[in-house]
Amino acid sequence: MADIALRTVTKHFRSVTAIDGLTLDIADGELTVLVGPTGAGKTTALRIVAGLEKPDQGEVWIDGHNAADLEPAARDVTFVFQQYSLYPHLSVFDNLAFPLRSPARRVSEPEIRKRVEEVASLLRIAHKLANKSTQLSGGEMQRVAIGRALVRKPSVYLMDEPLSSLDAKLRGDLRVELKRIQQDLGATILYVTHDQIEAMTMANRIGVIDKGRLIQVGSPRQIYEDPVTLYVAQRFGQPQINVLPAGLLPNGALPVGAVTVGARTEHLDLRKDGGGEAVVEWVEHLGDQNHLHVRLGAHRITTLTPPDTPFKSGDRVAVGLTKPLYFDAQGLRVRSA
Repeated sequence: MADIALRTVTKHFRSVTAIDGLTLDIADGELTVLVGPTGAGKTTALRIVAGLEKPDQGEVWIDGHNAADLEPAARDVTFVFQQYSLYPHLSVFDNLAFPLRSPARRVSEPEIRKRVEEVASLLRIAHKLANKSTQLSGGEMQRVAIGRALVRKPSVYLMDEPLSSLDAKLRGDLRVELKRIQQDLGATILYVTHDQIEAMTMANRIGVIDKGRLIQVGSPRQIYEDPVTLYVAQRFGQPQINVLPAGLLPNGALPVGAVTVGARTEHLDLRKDGGGEAVVEWVEHLGDQNHLHVRLGAHRITTLTPPDTPFKSGDRVAVGLTKPLYFDAQGLRVRSA
């Protein structure tokens, strides 16, 4: 495997700045996830590492070598796309073997069979090797697409939202599979998604990107508990963090410059209180937990409660804060003294 280093990488498409001074280090054997909305520059960053796009400024280093003059085929990376991009007329075996039969890196047929069978077993699709790709389910096709990258044994894996077209259960299953495979192989992976759950459950480190700029990099726990901006705080957490005017709820003296308070579900303390200023509007019963929707004046608050919590619509409640996050008028974090 190999490490990756991007140094002040900038990329423009006419008047649009897709990547703006991106600097990021990915260690050997690390799974780093870039998170951001559509158009944030995530896929462009992948394409620059792969050599499919050339940066206007900055450098890309792979395994300690400057990749500026290397063609995509010489960078020893594989790319897993959002769509499966399988060859419909080929069997699963031949789809998996295809990269090993290219003129650039031809491998002997006995070695091809060995690698394909190993990867198929790893992905639990060994019983499908004789099937045409059109005879597979969506989850199986995505496993083949991932397997086609794994069989190459490259230095770096680049993955562009590979699970986004699957249903919720398959996504959950393949998240676990992909993390297991990454740990077994010690693979270096740069993974792109807009899904916070994929990022939190799979990543060693998360990079939050917006409008081409890297806002924050850290472990999933760091990103969740210690966001540097309101934008980062709002990317993670389900339900989404509550954003309220500072001082709306009592919590002692406010930090200097605090304009907004971010209150996650674990930062809220609710109790029934006939004289409370907040009112329960409705309760969503989700089986293992409830979403409690509360109105406080003109503001709405959403939080989680255990399924047996006795709140119901119309109840008046008192709302308290514990360990909230504060932000200034520009959305930058303001820390308590």
